[in-house]
Amino acid sequence: MPKRQRVIRMSVEQPMWRALAGYRVLTMLYAVGLFATGYDRFPRPEVAIGYYCVLSVWTVATLPRVANAASCTRRFLAADLTLALAGILLTPVADAQARIADGGPTLPSIWTAGSVLAFALKGGWRWAAVASTAVAAANLVERGAPTRDTVHNVILVWVASIAIGYVVEVARASERTLARALEIEAATRERERLARDIHDSVLQVLAMVQRRGAVIGGEAAELGRLAGEQEVALRTLVSGGLVLPVSRAAGDTDWGTSGGAVVRTVDEEDGDGEGTDGEHDGPVDLRALLVPYAGARVSLAEPGAPVLLRPAAAREVAAAVGAALDNVRRHAGEGARAWILVEDEPESVIVTVRDDGPGIPQGRLAQAEGEGRLGVALSIRGRLRDLGGTAELISVPGQGTEVELNVPKDAGAVDTTGTANDTGHTRGAKGVPRTRGKAENR
Repeated sequence: MPKRQRVIRMSVEQPMWRALAGYRVLTMLYAVGLFATGYDRFPRPEVAIGYYCVLSVWTVATLPRVANAASCTRRFLAADLTLALAGILLTPVADAQARIADGGPTLPSIWTAGSVLAFALKGGWRWAAVASTAVAAANLVERGAPTRDTVHNVILVWVASIAIGYVVEVARASERTLARALEIEAATRERERLARDIHDSVLQVLAMVQRRGAVIGGEAAELGRLAGEQEVALRTLVSGGLVLPVSRAAGDTDWGTSGGAVVRTVDEEDGDGEGTDGEHDGPVDLRALLVPYAGARVSLAEPGAPVLLRPAAAREVAAAVGAALDNVRRHAGEGARAWILVEDEPESVIVTVRDDGPGIPQGRLAQAEGEGRLGVALSIRGRLRDLGGTAELISVPGQGTEVELNVPKDAGAVDTTGTANDTGHTRGAKGVPRTRGKAENR
């Protein structure tokens, strides 16, 4: 299985908090600079100076408070808004009434908007509406009467803060949906891996006990019946909405060494490229994993040179070949023959498994999937899909079945989510008639 990816969540609202911190500092400097340029027009500048000292210290000291939603507490928001409202209400005390009537700025000026935006980022549009309404009321008290400029500024702050609060709520909902989707995907992949292991071991043993018990008879038949019931129950449990891959069960030596290519895959590797079982991440020869499948009824045709793949990819391809041969043995009959053809292309490796059995009856695979028997569909296609490759199955009743596995040579390096290719294209193997038509997986 490909190397497990680490998922790093980054909050979509975090850049907004950073922008708010910068906005508060810049608008504080702007308010102080605006006062400095009109200092001689203030009848009581000492009031303004005292307020700006408090505002500057507060802005700098509370920068960590606006770093994220967790640190921006309700108590801080209340104190921050109180400071902004106090500055608005102190404006008539520090400034001349004529300047106020002419539309002069309040002491905190546009710094007040930063306090309202903090409410929007923390609590959404409802909190923003409450904060902007308080600011609007303070501005009306400071002006004494509503003017066009005052109403314009109030509406601008009100609309902007509510809009930003709504965007934040939508972003948080989308983030929760994405996080849930990632959790479901991770759980699905882990369950798929466990399902493969269960099907490669427990289910195959139960099926074998059921078959052998029926042949032996007597008490063994009863044991076989119980094993069959447990197989159905376990298969239903494992295949509940998830994949259920297959590998080869124990068979006779005519079909090769049953356990030769069924290798457990390493699903997670450490940072230095060494798997959990201590093997290195260097390429391996796929031929070495396929040779154990050769037997009296299975012919293997392979290139003279090594066919190199990454270890995880080679193991998954070999397991898929084992699943295909297992299906031949179980469904085509003990007398059927199979051929394995390995082709080393420049960009990919193609492995074809063909048999001379009776083929797959129309609709048999859909019936098998309905019964929870998803072996070929997901033990073969599922494995190749995880590697970024494709698996094609061609079958015509009476003309045998052909399975073509196509895996990229760089497979096993990254996790992929590609799906199987159902184009119906296939390659022929020497000495074996090519089948025609397409069927689904068994």
